[in-house]
Amino acid sequence: MNKSKRPFTKSKRSFRRRLPPIQSGDRIDYRNMSLISQFISEQGKILSRRVNRVTLKQQRLITIAIKQARILSLLPFLNNQKQFER
Repeated sequence: MNKSKRPFTKSKRSFRRRLPPIQSGDRIDYRNMSLISQFISEQGKILSRRVNRVTLKQQRLITIAIKQARILSLLPFLNNQKQFER
């Protein structure tokens, strides 16, 4: 019986670091719908910080902007429309 020293070695894969979704020049406010819509799920829920890959300060600003847009009816509060595919 021949045992290798490392039976469970991980393969060394190179990975590219993902770019942050918010650049330094982007303003986070309720009118910037193209930016805000990136941080909402299909059901209309606000995605978490880990999923968004943003800082805590950015997440707070995103949350406030989404809530303001919902109140002004620029965004739906929830999206319950089920899409049927044939």
